[in-house]
Formats: sequence, structure tokens, C-alpha cells
Amino acid sequence: MIDEYKGIAVGNSEKKYVYLTFDEGYEAGYTPRILQILKDNDVKATFFLTAHYINTQEELVKEMINDGHIIGNHTVNHKSMPDLTDDKVKQEVMDLHTAVYQKFGYEMKFIRPPKGEFSERTINITNGLGYTTVMWSLAYDDWDENKQGREEYAKKKILDNIHPGAVILLHGNSKDNTNVLDECIKEIKNMGYEFLNLDKFVRY
Repeated sequence: MIDEYKGIAVGNSEKKYVYLTFDEGYEAGYTPRILQILKDNDVKATFFLTAHYINTQEELVKEMINDGHIIGNHTVNHKSMPDLTDDKVKQEVMDLHTAVYQKFGYEMKFIRPPKGEFSERTINITNGLGYTTVMWSLAYDDWDENKQGREEYAKKKILDNIHPGAVILLHGNSKDNTNVLDECIKEIKNMGYEFLNLDKFVRY
């Protein structure tokens, strides 16, 4: 369904391109370091943000935009979209779209459905709003703040599952991700991969 609706989940399986994405519902104190690591390694990423993040972390959002990263729509309230009426889906997406445009003069075009939950109905609606749906092909339970302190596990989960066209999902509230990010980026580059951002996504 993602392919049918021209969404993104995994890229070309022969070219060694990977795509780094972060979901951020709230700030846990790690994003400044994440942004510095990305800058040091000359890697552009996509940050999917909620209204709470946009409203409480204006300076960090500005930094993301100024550094050339993509800001993506993670909806206002992070509710499962298949549970919402058509009008509510539009409201969750467009209220955030408008807020980001008004605050930053930035027009979002990529959306990640909260919890990764969508249906043909909801993807049809968000497509109609001009959005490309972005899922992922590589993720792990990094969002759980009770499961931090597993840096070797985090590194292994990321590096063992890298593949051509990988769309990597990490959460910005993970201390482990932040601590292993620099090493993982360098190792992925050593494996012969190139980091592209979603606006340069290579499908086939």
C-alpha cells in the first residue's frame, strides 16, 4: 500500500544509500548533541515533530532547519490516525502544517503516521493534503526510556540491520542512540554507504 500511494518505506535495494530519520514527540535533552554529531559527520536527517515539540523547542527546530535537515509532520497530538474521522485526520495534519509555516516559514511535505499506524483511507487523505507518507525499514525499541543503558545492543541492532535503501528510524529521546550515533554513522560510511535525505530518495 505504501508503494501504491507513493510513500516511502525502503529505497532501492541495489544502491548503497541509507536515510536517517528521527521521531521527536518531546525533548529529553539529547537533540543538541544529535544535531552536533550530524553536523560533524556532514549528514542530513529528517525530524518528525509533534505540536508539543514545535511549541516548546522553537530554537532547536530553527537549528534543524538552518542546518539543512528536513522537518516532517508527526501530527498535533500523536493519535492513531485510523481511529480518527476524516475531518480529524485533516485537522491533526494541517493544524501542525500551518503552525510550522507561520512560525518558521517552512512548508512540510513528509508525514510519519503516529505509532506507524495508517489505513488506505488515512494515507489517501494525507496524500490529498500534499504529503508523502514515510515509514521505515529499520527500527528497534529505542523509544522506551526504561530500556536505556544498552549501548552495545543499540549499536548491534542498528549496524546488523543496515541494508541498501534502509530508512532508519531512531527516537530523539534515547540516550543510547545519542551515545552510539557518531560511531554508527562512521561505521555505516565505512561499510560503503552514503547518507541521503528523503528529498533525494531513490525508489527503484
